[in-house]
Amino acid sequence: MKICFLGAGSTVFAKNILGDCILTPELGEFEIALHDIDAQRLDQSFRLISAVNQKYGGKAKISRHLDRRESLKGADFIVNAIQVGGYKPCTKTDFDIPKKYLLRQTIGDTLGIGGIMRGLRTIHVLEDIAKDIEELCPNALFLNYTNPMAILSGYLQTRTRVKAVGLCHSVQACVPGLLDMFGMKDKEEGCTWQIYGINHQAWLTELLDKDGNDLYPEIKARSLSGKYPKRDLVRRELMHTFGYYVTESSEHNAEYTPYFIKDLYPGLIRKYKIPLDEYPRRCRHQIRDWKRNARRLDSGEILEHTRSHEYGSRIITAVVTDKPFFFHGNFSNASLLIPNLPPEACVEVPAAVDKSGFHPFKCPRLPEQCAALNRTNINVQLLTLRAAETRRIDDIIHAAALDPHTASELSLDDIKDMVKELYKAHHKGGYLPEYK
Repeated sequence: MKICFLGAGSTVFAKNILGDCILTPELGEFEIALHDIDAQRLDQSFRLISAVNQKYGGKAKISRHLDRRESLKGADFIVNAIQVGGYKPCTKTDFDIPKKYLLRQTIGDTLGIGGIMRGLRTIHVLEDIAKDIEELCPNALFLNYTNPMAILSGYLQTRTRVKAVGLCHSVQACVPGLLDMFGMKDKEEGCTWQIYGINHQAWLTELLDKDGNDLYPEIKARSLSGKYPKRDLVRRELMHTFGYYVTESSEHNAEYTPYFIKDLYPGLIRKYKIPLDEYPRRCRHQIRDWKRNARRLDSGEILEHTRSHEYGSRIITAVVTDKPFFFHGNFSNASLLIPNLPPEACVEVPAAVDKSGFHPFKCPRLPEQCAALNRTNINVQLLTLRAAETRRIDDIIHAAALDPHTASELSLDDIKDMVKELYKAHHKGGYLPEYK
């Protein structure tokens, strides 16, 4: 069994997924092929994963490859964690140019103009990756962890023959985090819940305690009581307004809607504690961490590993052992897994996986207001996919003009100018192909 990890320079994330596999006895001996285009970061990840492997029994054979095709040959599983263009120049460009137009962002990796541009330049690379997979390992299962999740997973599932699923950790963290925030951790054991929607905006439609009692009334009462810490305020506002809690953080959801980041209402930033330019800060922090970990490896220090809550190793184990694993994943909605979302959408729903592959479950209709909010995001996702296919700048403009946050802040003239400036910068750097 062979696992190929694309974007292995994401050292900590590679350690989480592959360290989890190393700590899984059911997998036995297997091969890990690490790929990255940055030789220095690839070497650090190789040394880190090798150290973890040695510490916990050494059952994996680990190789490193600057040549992507070599890493993919014969792979059974592919984990994707690439970030095309990195913090510099691409992420910085995605934040700096919109800021000139007074359009502010928090994360910029999933929706909004940042998510659109990140999606387009990643698809530009995924096109070649998909061709390699179709030639070298056509039966491999592709586990996508790269954002924008719905755009990229939707691309792979509808425009390639790659057997892909999109994976995110926001679902499994949702209920524990919500109950903990309001001092209700004692209700977690035995509770049941339902979550479905789209990635980063899936809805907690039901939350029951072990006796079948609805926990939402108590959660909402505590949220409004003023007795609990003032955090996660965007999600709480969405819950009180639309009735249900969403899976991803407040800093993400602040830029998926038109309500919170507004130049004419600067007080909203303070009221909801919205961290503008948060993702660039995280990137700089991760770069510092990478350098610190490199020093720790150079000093001979072996980093410990405990199994994470990521789905990756558990999906691989389910396929290898043919023992089903239940999880939430991102799948094409072609069979109307969520009946009141478009069939072209990529949706996040419960699923099972075993030796025969992925089996997403059909869900009930979403509450209509929740589906409507999802559709505003799906519009942008589908138009971004169309832009990647047509390679027309006008189609990028259409996606940006229908983005809820961008449209609430900028005029159409500004949107057109901003998109053209962003395209020019990314094209000049070689991160986007020629668009008409």
